[in-house]
Amino acid sequence: MIGMKKKTQVLALENDLLVDLTFHSIPAALLSEFVEKIVKPYYKGNMNAAIQDLLQKTLTEQNFVQSHIRSGEV
Repeated sequence: MIGMKKKTQVLALENDLLVDLTFHSIPAALLSEFVEKIVKPYYKGNMNAAIQDLLQKTLTEQNFVQSHIRSGEV
């Protein structure tokens, strides 16, 4: 149980850490389409919130897939 407490403390610290992120070589058309179809209508133009949500949803989906793969293994 001690290991779990340590992991929880580390995760709490990571949640407080903010990172600046730079993207390179993203096609302008792809970025424009993302802004028009996702950022403007669903996030009121807040690109930061849209990227955060996209990352979180991707991680949640990955966890779901991984849990189903593991549960299928014997």
